[in-house]
Amino acid sequence: MNSLHTRGDAYLGDRLRALDPARLKGMRRGIEKESLRAQPGGGLALTPHPAALGSALTHPSITTDFSESQLELVTAAHAGLNDGVQAALNELTHIHQFTYRAMQALGDEMLWVSSMPCGLPTDETIPVGRYGSSNVGRAKSVYRLGLSHRYGRRMQTISGIHYNWSLPGVSSEEYFGLIRNFRRHAFLLLYLFGASPAVCSSFVAGRQHDLQALTEHTMYMPHGTSLRMGRLGYQSDAQASLKVSYNNLDGYGASLEDALTRPYPAYEAVGIRNPGGDYNQLATSLLQIENEFYGTIRPKRVIFPGERPLHALRERGVEYVEVRLMDLDPFVPVGIAPETMRFLDVFLLHCLLSDSPPDTPQEIAALARNQHRVAGRGREPGLTLERAGEEVTLTGWGAQLIEQCVPIALVLDAAQGGSAYADAVRAAGAALHKPDSLPSARVLEAMTAEHNSSFVAFARAQSLSTRQTLLALPFSDEQQAAFAELTRHSVAEQKAIEAADTMPFEIYRQQYVSPERLGIRSLAHAA
Repeated sequence: MNSLHTRGDAYLGDRLRALDPARLKGMRRGIEKESLRAQPGGGLALTPHPAALGSALTHPSITTDFSESQLELVTAAHAGLNDGVQAALNELTHIHQFTYRAMQALGDEMLWVSSMPCGLPTDETIPVGRYGSSNVGRAKSVYRLGLSHRYGRRMQTISGIHYNWSLPGVSSEEYFGLIRNFRRHAFLLLYLFGASPAVCSSFVAGRQHDLQALTEHTMYMPHGTSLRMGRLGYQSDAQASLKVSYNNLDGYGASLEDALTRPYPAYEAVGIRNPGGDYNQLATSLLQIENEFYGTIRPKRVIFPGERPLHALRERGVEYVEVRLMDLDPFVPVGIAPETMRFLDVFLLHCLLSDSPPDTPQEIAALARNQHRVAGRGREPGLTLERAGEEVTLTGWGAQLIEQCVPIALVLDAAQGGSAYADAVRAAGAALHKPDSLPSARVLEAMTAEHNSSFVAFARAQSLSTRQTLLALPFSDEQQAAFAELTRHSVAEQKAIEAADTMPFEIYRQQYVSPERLGIRSLAHAA
């Protein structure tokens, strides 16, 4: 293993030295943050998406995720190193400030700061996102109804941070190399930044699980890091049958296309519509649309209106990657800290620059086992993971990766000035060997020390404190007016889309899910 390790270090060093500082400064990152709206007592808010936040269909910065009660706050992609990190965080903060002000005007709801949900009502009472009467809006709601039938609504209320990242001049092949390495090394992010070791018992009511009871209403894993990314989170027996390879765009596209076009008996039994004529789902295939495929990281490309994401990838290549495994940090007002973002920048560069051999079905299966092990038991002393058919300690493997990240951080700091990237890597190295300092441990410590071991009491207190912090920050009349204009414009845009629709929804649905819309490879397969 050591000779491989040495060769890998040399390969990484060569590629690192070839990076131009100007290209590094072209690094871009954007943030998507999901958060449930909660009532003051800690239950799910069942009110509609606040009108003051505009149209969830068309607003560029404020939409909803699965549920009408689940806000998604979205920044633009910001270029630069430290300045890019700060610009993204500033924008995310401003979106929060406007959102909290709009919610305050309506009552006393708050944003839930934990990835695991607040107190949930019965599954069918959790409201699905609504996007108006246009075909595209109805399709979004029907897709969510499909998710409800397939996986249940509770699972969809889990929230997280998505980190969208790109570097100029990276080919699709290189992005897929990054993705393969990310999947190999994602355990380190779950360990360092996982912040969901406990959950309200309402989330698991009636479900099989291996959690332990902390109190009557709180379930947990003593050494857990991210229940969100474990067996309780985004998991599906149907999707477990998908063995998606990330070796190249063609193979990835073929795997997804198969899942998007292959009928799945359990979903055929649900049907497109119920006997009353209402829609149950968009399609009866294993996946309704591309976004249904759960993964820790996705290759992405900005799509044209009405375009299928797979078509965009096949026609124009990978534009950026979307990192999907980050928990909300309940100790940070906007859910992610600048140091975390800097570590992600370094980590993603490490994934891009390191040698990335092809994946195999055996490795893909081992990576899934590693993910479940770290999510449920990451802080367990001496925990081992699978690497190349051998068991290695999490901390030993993690220390190797962090050591390899140090020169990358130094290069980023040299391009930018200061030591912020090296400081972020140094902090990660220290946290690796101090599990009590990790967010997952801090959540459990705060719960037991201050909130009678109650997850909901802890998250409710953090949510109230966060609300007060963000409402107290200065927010100018000009900022308020700019967001109010975005609200007005988004509502007008939704009305214009609705007014322009002429096609019956069923024809729209059939055309949207047709294999022909999946892109150039699809047509070649059909021939």
